[in-house]
Amino acid sequence: MQQKRFIVVAGNIGVGKSTLVALLSEHLGWAPLFEPEAENPYLPDFYRNMQAWAFHSQTFFLAHRLRIHRQVRQHPGSVVQDRSVYEDAEIFARNLYLQGHMAERDWQTYWALYEAIAAFLPPPDLVVYLRASVATLQERIARRGRDYERNISAAYLARLNQLYETWWQNFTLCPVLAVPADNLDYVAHPRHLELIVHKIQEKLAGKEEVVWET
Repeated sequence: MQQKRFIVVAGNIGVGKSTLVALLSEHLGWAPLFEPEAENPYLPDFYRNMQAWAFHSQTFFLAHRLRIHRQVRQHPGSVVQDRSVYEDAEIFARNLYLQGHMAERDWQTYWALYEAIAAFLPPPDLVVYLRASVATLQERIARRGRDYERNISAAYLARLNQLYETWWQNFTLCPVLAVPADNLDYVAHPRHLELIVHKIQEKLAGKEEVVWET
């Protein structure tokens, strides 16, 4: 019987996570778990007063992400997940705190809750982290043309990139495969997808690789 695997595709807004999840699931025959739309009841209040409502909004998203993580455990076969609970807390919620939109007391409570719950979660077998420059992210965001993403600033993307870089280099729950997404177009070039699949299989087998030849 084939060993059940759980991998997460991580990365900044617009980097191409959902596309890679779809391609990997098709190529490997694994189930995709995409990031579902969630109607956050706190968002209208959050956008009116971020500091007052950041804790409530992020706690809602944390609970939502934990339900998705639980689906992985319940699924009988291998799974590829689009973004993780770890990113919600360690990238997006932390950014709100660092930007002064979440009060110190609220941040400490949120972080304690996250750490307590995360300790009981089954970790992924592998995180595939898509790394891309702000210029690449902006180009891809513009290409997909979502109205609600039009006002995302370069400075915001840059802050998230910095947090992602710190996060993946210190993530110890499972191996991380950092993919240079600026140079890889796995939609237009099937060999780029094959290269990523090969690197994933090597990483899952415990082999180390550092060279990306495209």
